[in-house]
Amino acid sequence: MEIHVLKAQGLSERQIARTLGISRNTVARYLAAAEAPSYKLRQPRPTKLDPFKPYIKQRVAEAHPDWIPAPALLRELRLLGYSGQLRQLQEFLRSCKPPRKDDPVVRFETAPGQQLQCDFVVFRRGRDPLYAFTATLGYSRWRWVRFTTDETAGTLVACHHALFVALGGIPREILYDNAKSIVLKRDAYGEGQHRWNDDFLDMAKLYGFLPRLCKPYRARTKGKVERFHRYLRGNFYVPLSSRMKAGGLTVDGATANAEVGKWLRDVANRRVHPKTGHAPQTLYKNFEKTLLQPLPKHAPRCPSDRPMPRKMREQIHALQHPLSIYQQILTEVSA
Repeated sequence: MEIHVLKAQGLSERQIARTLGISRNTVARYLAAAEAPSYKLRQPRPTKLDPFKPYIKQRVAEAHPDWIPAPALLRELRLLGYSGQLRQLQEFLRSCKPPRKDDPVVRFETAPGQQLQCDFVVFRRGRDPLYAFTATLGYSRWRWVRFTTDETAGTLVACHHALFVALGGIPREILYDNAKSIVLKRDAYGEGQHRWNDDFLDMAKLYGFLPRLCKPYRARTKGKVERFHRYLRGNFYVPLSSRMKAGGLTVDGATANAEVGKWLRDVANRRVHPKTGHAPQTLYKNFEKTLLQPLPKHAPRCPSDRPMPRKMREQIHALQHPLSIYQQILTEVSA
């Protein structure tokens, strides 16, 4: 059309070719043709992913209404013999799910060793609840997770004890939301002077960090840890839950904690972060760890799981299976 329009405007074939950046012979051929050229649709070529597409659709169906990200599925496909690239898998997954706009997340950068962001994320409520206490270092993006059955102040304190042991030091400040397990009343004694939960405040004094709160209804200012929640759910929990659901089982806290440690070590903290350009584990070990405050000499040794009433233990035991059953299911699916 452009060739014919330019010709009607009085340009020569040479001028048209120079204007459109094509050869003079192409201009002459199009002008001489009675109709516009037509092209046949190219037949799709077979790809390395074709044999695995039924498996991918099955995994997508098992995870519904959640979604398994392409990198997590790629690890499963590698075990099944897939030798193609991630891009092929991503393109096929786009056809399985309509595009979704990402919600904007507010982020700000902090100095090494300055800030840690912590929060609870809910995976399941009801009679068999499942939560996860998560932590993300502001500079290196090093992550840590502990699955729990509640989000009370006692559980919060126990998770901090285990977190600081794993971290090997204490940041100068930690950013939280406004949960009752942390703060009982904001600005109770004046602006910025909050009434903290007693157990939480004792723990903060013991370890020597400054607790900071997000503004009310602005929890997403904890952008680093909030973003990690979606990554944790899609890249770890949904693949694990869907595999166990296929075997008639439900993920419990013990199984999740047994698996999440390996996932953090081998996947989450080794993945190159798009913002920093480095793996969190590399920045943490080589730089940020040395700038953390030392652990107190007499830090309490707290068990990983808080004791619960006998009746509650009996109820939960009746709903769960031994950990070996879950491990057997996961091993069979991986094989």
